[in-house]
Amino acid sequence: MDEPSTWLDTEQQDIWQDLLTVVIALPAALDRQLQRDAGMSNFEYGVLARLSMAHEATMRLSELARVCDSTLPRLSKLMDRFEAREWIVRRVDPSDGRYTLATLTDGGRRQLAESAPGHVAQVRRLVFDPLTAVQRRHLGAALSRVADTLRRETDCGPTG
Repeated sequence: MDEPSTWLDTEQQDIWQDLLTVVIALPAALDRQLQRDAGMSNFEYGVLARLSMAHEATMRLSELARVCDSTLPRLSKLMDRFEAREWIVRRVDPSDGRYTLATLTDGGRRQLAESAPGHVAQVRRLVFDPLTAVQRRHLGAALSRVADTLRRETDCGPTG
């Protein structure tokens, strides 16, 4: 019986290299745009966006860290900065005092709303505009399958 190849075939290698370029270059491009236009990083924008999508714009810090692929210490430092800017408030979770809740404030909502147009335009320009409608559907289906595999492997559940 033949052993499976330990190398990627040419097609797989080409796809893998393109994926690596996207995984590395896209966050950097988004960071540059957000830093220039809004004075924040893509990670900071993502945290504000996740909070804005949560029920009552409130999440446990542990859950927010998980869905933002962050550690609690990193997120806690960010929450300190966000609190100083009056973008969030923190309080003990009344249903379980072991947890801390973060809630997006009106100031945080304004910051997100002011930052969103430039960020969305950059995402469209870099990700969606180069693709046809059919390519976008195929990309969505392919990424969904890869994301599902990763969620199962890392036990991180859906993040959308």
